[in-house]
Amino acid sequence: MLTIERRPMLIAFSSPSGAGKTSITRRLLGLDEQVRLSVSWTTRPIRPGEIDGQDYTFVDQATFDAKVAADGFLEHAGVFGKSYGTPRDYIEEAMAEGHDVLFDIDWKGMQQLRARMPDDVVTIFILPPSKSHLEERLRRRAQDDEETVARRMAEANDEISHWAEYDYVIVNDFLERALQEAREIISAERLRRHRQPGLVPFVQKMMAEF
Repeated sequence: MLTIERRPMLIAFSSPSGAGKTSITRRLLGLDEQVRLSVSWTTRPIRPGEIDGQDYTFVDQATFDAKVAADGFLEHAGVFGKSYGTPRDYIEEAMAEGHDVLFDIDWKGMQQLRARMPDDVVTIFILPPSKSHLEERLRRRAQDDEETVARRMAEANDEISHWAEYDYVIVNDFLERALQEAREIISAERLRRHRQPGLVPFVQKMMAEF
């Protein structure tokens, strides 16, 4: 089968907490062998069921701050009093190996990522079908206490207000449909001309044959 050289891309998913970006990115990982998940560093406590180095790399604040000082993050931000960041070395290694990288980040992280690597970033915002659905999802996953749920709902409006800054927007009223739409976006973005440097020699060789 013909293979044309392609430059990997960074696919940034954002949404208010509970809208489904994490579910979508995890499903994409199982369906697309060309993608990897960006494993962020964080200073928040590990949650039940999470695996250090797989879900996040869990570090203390001093270690995180040292990484910031060394310009070791592509993006970093504080969320609910905890720090999160994308390690530069991990992303560069994944792209060098030919992998697209999925990001589960907020709008602030997206802006930093786009400023750093504007030609390589595709941004997708996931909207809930309604406020009531979002609150129901937060309560159903039972990871946070009532105070945290209330705080996340208060933050959701601010997060949603940035939806128009994204390349694509998906309304997640049904996970399977939202997942399919995300896969279609990724497939189309891979075919963009500027992401296929191998097209130049391919076309030149073809034209020489005429």
